[in-house]
Amino acid sequence: MKYLIVFTAVIATLSTSVSGAPAPRPAPKAYVIVEITVTDPVVYEDYKAAIAPLAAKFGGKYLVRAGRTETIEGEPPTGRVVVFEFPSFNQAMDFEHAPKTLEVSKLRHRSAKSRIYVVEGVQR
Repeated sequence: MKYLIVFTAVIATLSTSVSGAPAPRPAPKAYVIVEITVTDPVVYEDYKAAIAPLAAKFGGKYLVRAGRTETIEGEPPTGRVVVFEFPSFNQAMDFEHAPKTLEVSKLRHRSAKSRIYVVEGVQR
């Protein structure tokens, strides 16, 4: 019983700040989710080569790239699924609206059909 009390006290200490208030939650991250059906693989390779370094400049990194999918409920994705993670919603939106991203996106428009979502993820 003595160890449980000590462990509980340590956990309580770790979950509060110096002022005694609860420790702040980390800022939520953002995820750019892309459904993509490639229609011209050659041009699409140029797009892939150009977009990854642009995402990295805004703190983005690939989490998922066109792996196997299995629909559990609802309509299946129309093509490949790609997920980028960004440190914040604003950084994801800045990436999506950056002039260089918009320029490179022309390659995607020529080589694929896509749907893109930016989703803020709350960490618990």
